[in-house]
Amino acid sequence: MAGDKHPLEQQQELQSVKAQKTRPSSFDTYQTSLSVRYCSPEMMGLFSQRSRHSIWRRLWLGLAESEKELGITTITPEALDEMKAHLIVTDDDFETARIEEKKRRHDVMAHVHAYGLVAPSAAGIIHLGATSCLFTDNAELIIMRDALDLLLKKLAKVISNLSAFALQWKGEPTLAYTHLQAAQPHSVGKRAAQWVQDLMLDLESIEEVRNKLKFRGAQGTTGTQASFLEIFRGDSSKCDKLNELLCKKFDFPGCYDISTQTYTRKVDLIIANAVSGLGATAQKICGDIRHLASWKEIEEPFEKSQIGSSAMAFKRNPMRAERCSALARALMAKPASFANTLSDQWMERTLDDSAIRRMDIPEMFLLAEAILIGLDNISDGLVVYPKRIQNRLNEELPFMITETIIMRLVALGASRQEAHEEIRVLSHQAASVVKNEGKANDLIERIRQTEYFKPIWGELDSMFQADLYIGRSVEIVEKYCGAGGPVEKALLPYRKYISESATAELDV
Repeated sequence: MAGDKHPLEQQQELQSVKAQKTRPSSFDTYQTSLSVRYCSPEMMGLFSQRSRHSIWRRLWLGLAESEKELGITTITPEALDEMKAHLIVTDDDFETARIEEKKRRHDVMAHVHAYGLVAPSAAGIIHLGATSCLFTDNAELIIMRDALDLLLKKLAKVISNLSAFALQWKGEPTLAYTHLQAAQPHSVGKRAAQWVQDLMLDLESIEEVRNKLKFRGAQGTTGTQASFLEIFRGDSSKCDKLNELLCKKFDFPGCYDISTQTYTRKVDLIIANAVSGLGATAQKICGDIRHLASWKEIEEPFEKSQIGSSAMAFKRNPMRAERCSALARALMAKPASFANTLSDQWMERTLDDSAIRRMDIPEMFLLAEAILIGLDNISDGLVVYPKRIQNRLNEELPFMITETIIMRLVALGASRQEAHEEIRVLSHQAASVVKNEGKANDLIERIRQTEYFKPIWGELDSMFQADLYIGRSVEIVEKYCGAGGPVEKALLPYRKYISESATAELDV
């Protein structure tokens, strides 16, 4: 019974009930769809506050360890042990920092204070010689490097899916389109290989950016290392050694040669250009799939109980490709924002980069990952309708073989220009029947009834085979996507991830 409880227990229960009543539900506050619907726990966790501020603590520890190694005797083993014991920021730490930040109006110093409370032996040496950007900027570089690694794995999975699809359908003839008008046939697999090549170029770009990413390191307030030169009593070699130790601890190849208060925001723009390229590729691929779905040739996965439209029950809308296209538009806009941030960094730094980068950096990676999750789901379950593809191809095939007919006539001694004119006239007549009368394409019958074409009448049936007109499509796909080809070589570092990862599921 409540009356049997200790008064303190009763008070705590009452406070808990009040807190539950006043605490806003997740349904009562704005949440971004990227975090609640589209992205993975890994990527969202990477950009979480706990991740970011725990990395700050790792950096404070790394700085203190390096300074001690270089002879700073005021940093004791006890201080380092306490710092190591509290590398993960707890909810209580966040509350301490929140209260402190309200007083100090400085988030980094608020977290220095919170860290010092749980590591009291280190309170006097945390942040020694440093400026805030040693922790904020280096943390962002660490997070972006790890985010690039996540993107590369997911991108490799999509490439693997589409490469397998290309090989499976390498010989299936289909209409090609130039100007979105029917053109010389190629194959279903050849079109998929075109998508793969664009994704491979994205893979190369993102890998290059990731592999060239460097550290800001411990550069001081305006990039002169003056504070560290003071700490090390004028010994410049120790300033260099400090950065070497930090780079080794955090697995970076080196520091950028020149720093201001920040690492140059040009780096963010370079990363954004590479990552946003993925958005352009996704938009192109999904645009193709949406057109193919409209023509009922190829569709994205459609689940058994899925509803395409609340009103039109027959609909099978390409919502996955549409979502990727929408997200791609947002991603492709990011480089402009990063370019503006770079261009407004007057002299050695202005703080108008802070608020916008708090949004732009996470959003860029979350958008890119959401797109890749969508592409993985789509590419691992594409549905092909060969009969429909063949029917559409056969409607246009009479036009497709006209060039062959011209070549055969010329080989028999006819004038190329005369043959071209004869078949041009018949082609437009047949097109008029299709467009104006809604009838089948009768070009072949017109050719059979026109005396000029009598020399090749006997060859017409043998010409009317779609696979004769796809050129080297099969060979092209095999060379690019097959064993020993560029795709297989590029995916070697990601094979373990590809083989172990399941197809991404979408939260609709």
